[in-house]
Amino acid sequence: MTAATATHAGTRTAGSARHLLWALQDGMAVAWRNMIGLLRVPRLLVFSFIQPLVFVLMFRYVFGGVVEPALHGVSYVDFLVPGIFVQTAVFGSMNTAIGLATDMQTGLMERFRSLPMARSAVLVGRTTADLARNVVVVALMTAVGFAIGFRIHAGVPAFLGGVLLVLAFGFAMSWIFAVVGMAVGDPETAQAAAFPVLAPLVFASAAFIPVNTMPGWLQAFAYHQPVSKTAEAVRALVLGGPTQTAVWEALAWDAGIVAVFAPLGVWLYRRAV
Repeated sequence: MTAATATHAGTRTAGSARHLLWALQDGMAVAWRNMIGLLRVPRLLVFSFIQPLVFVLMFRYVFGGVVEPALHGVSYVDFLVPGIFVQTAVFGSMNTAIGLATDMQTGLMERFRSLPMARSAVLVGRTTADLARNVVVVALMTAVGFAIGFRIHAGVPAFLGGVLLVLAFGFAMSWIFAVVGMAVGDPETAQAAAFPVLAPLVFASAAFIPVNTMPGWLQAFAYHQPVSKTAEAVRALVLGGPTQTAVWEALAWDAGIVAVFAPLGVWLYRRAV
C-alpha cells in the first residue's frame, strides 16, 4: 500500500467515524425531544402503565385457576409476569407508529428534513425514547408483580438479564412499527394497522399460557414466533433452567428484526419527506 493510498483510507475511516458520531448525537437529540413530550404529558405514561396492570390482574385472578394445573407445579403468577413484561414491550412499541405518523401529519418531518441532521436520527430518536419509556413501565410492572406474589427464583443478576432481554425486544419491535407509522402517515390509521400485527403475536404465544395447551395447528406458529421465544427466554432467566439456547434464539429474532426493518424505515423516511 502506498502512502497516498494509506492516507486516503485513513481519511475515509475518520470520516465514517465522524458521520456515525454525528448520527448518534442527532438521534439522542431527537430522543430527548420525544422524552420531554412524555414528561409534559404524563397521562401518556400513566395510561401506558394502566394497560399492562389490567392485563396482569385479569390473567392472574381470572384465568390463573384454569391455567395453573397445566404448569406442573409452577405458580401461575411466576409464569405470567415474564410474559406480561414481553406483552408490555410489544404493546408499547405501537407508540412508535403513532408518534411517527403524528409527526408526519403535523409537518414536523419536513422541518427535520430542512435541518442539517442525519436522516436516521428521527427514527433512532423515536425508538430510543420508546425504549426509555419501556424501562419505566417494566420497573412499575415489576413492583406490581411482587405485590401479587411474583418471586425471582434464579437470582437478581439473571432477573436483570431477563429485563434487558425484554427491553431489547421492545426496541426491535419499535422498528417494525416505525415502518408501519411511516407507511400509513396517519396516527389513527397507524393504531388500527398495528392491531392485526400485535394480536396474533401476543395472544397466540407463550406469554400467557403454555403452548402445548393450544390446538395442534396453532402450536407450530406459537412456538416459533418471536414473542414466545422472548417470553420463554425471560421465563428461564427468572425461574431457572436451561437458558443459553432460549436467550440466543430471542436475541437472533431481535437482530433479524432490526436488520430488516431499520433500513426499511430509513428508506421510507427518505421517500416520505
